Amino acid sequence: MRTGPRLTIRFLLALGLAGASIEASQPNILFLMSDDHAAHALGAYGGRLAPLDPTPALDKLASEGMLFENAFCTNSICTPSRATLLTGQYSHANRVTTLSGHLEADRQHVANLIRAAGYQTAMVGKWHLKREPAFDYYCVLPGQGSYFNPVMRESRTGRPWPDNSRRFSGYDSAHSTDVIVQVSIDWLKRRDRERPFFLMHHFKAPHDNFENAERYDFLYEDTEIPEPPSLWRVPNHGSDATRGAGTSIGKRNTRRNMGHHMFVDPSLTAEDYMRTAYQRYLKKYLRTVRGVDDGVARLLEFLESEGELDNTVVLYTSDQGFMLGEHDYIDKRWMYEESLRIPLIVRHPATVEAGSRDDHLVNNTDLGPTILSLAGVEPPGFMQGRSIRPLLMRGDPSDWRQSTYYRYWMNYAHHDVPAHYGVRTKEFKLVFFYGLPLDAPGAKSADTRPGWELYDLRSDPREVKNVYGDPAYTEVAANLKAELLRLKSEIGDNDEMYPELMAVRDKHW
Repeated sequence: MRTGPRLTIRFLLALGLAGASIEASQPNILFLMSDDHAAHALGAYGGRLAPLDPTPALDKLASEGMLFENAFCTNSICTPSRATLLTGQYSHANRVTTLSGHLEADRQHVANLIRAAGYQTAMVGKWHLKREPAFDYYCVLPGQGSYFNPVMRESRTGRPWPDNSRRFSGYDSAHSTDVIVQVSIDWLKRRDRERPFFLMHHFKAPHDNFENAERYDFLYEDTEIPEPPSLWRVPNHGSDATRGAGTSIGKRNTRRNMGHHMFVDPSLTAEDYMRTAYQRYLKKYLRTVRGVDDGVARLLEFLESEGELDNTVVLYTSDQGFMLGEHDYIDKRWMYEESLRIPLIVRHPATVEAGSRDDHLVNNTDLGPTILSLAGVEPPGFMQGRSIRPLLMRGDPSDWRQSTYYRYWMNYAHHDVPAHYGVRTKEFKLVFFYGLPLDAPGAKSADTRPGWELYDLRSDPREVKNVYGDPAYTEVAANLKAELLRLKSEIGDNDEMYPELMAVRDKHW
């Protein structure tokens, strides 16, 4: 089995990697990321869907590695999340705050630094960053891409981006999941076996609108998917800032509700409409998830057949979480738990204890530094996240973060979610919905509804009771506001450049 090339200090200095740590060997790194795969849709994370056995391969991966119980994203939307992964920075710092953002090759820091450290690099699957990937090889979907017979942009000599398209239609079902898996395996087969590899394998699935491969059409057909209690009206959840916002499962939002998308008979009563739409929504989602899980199994089986599995750090995550009917919501964007939390599993027998779990607060700014440190490269100072490698080795750093910051910027876009930011600790969550678009001098009166939400996660992990304004939580709210301002200052996401927001904040703080 290849142990990887040794990097000398002279070699690293020649590459300009000042301060890089020197490793005796470099493991392969397989970074697996799905799109919109909520942590509570993995069996290993427990919850109402676990008895359905939605992810046997990923559960096995967790049993052989470490599962992070408190992993979160910092901006629950596709393009910004991917930019954070490659830069190790929050959205305001890497300037990719919304879906319209992009990331040039020279700012794809993880790819550039790990390649300079001697790795052969590949990016396969969903990209969504609009500029050419800075990888030795890439084969990526343009934009959101198609679920079936996808056109992909592939790096080939003499075919400049973006004019290097290739249609894939002969891979198993020609479902994007099958195609992306096969392209990754094909690249692994022809890789340089004398060098370690870094493969970013990004599934399109299970992004909506969900389309599963035909072989999953009858999965869960005769199963009643358990409903979250908050699917039905919970009067103490939310605030004036959020009432009526977001895309609904049921009839609450008639402009764009999931029942309409799932072709539910509009003449049904509100209760029957909700139940029918929920069942159709979850079954399509879970069928698409099963395709991802089977794809992960194929990749790991291939590495095992090559004798490389145990020499490969395998990381699995999602770009963000997803609402699966909680609070009668679909999609992501919200700072509510189901959208905020991401799955994170790491397997590497030489580093990680099998079946271990970690409850430190980590977020997706940490993923880039972690990849680099596993490759023996010291993360550069401009990265705002922190490598979780000490946690993988069961360390308990005394200076680890006690809170994590979140900001969603796309005010009332697509799924009618107001812009907001907030802070989450292990015990509490405080969210400020400022509801004002930052690219306009003002907001429509219907959108200007600033408000606070505070949840006591110790007694209310499902966030059904907003306790902001409750006298019993006055001190808690004040402390969390101070912590929120401290975090904003620490990471540089200050609001002074947004006078409209400052006016709202001053009034409501």
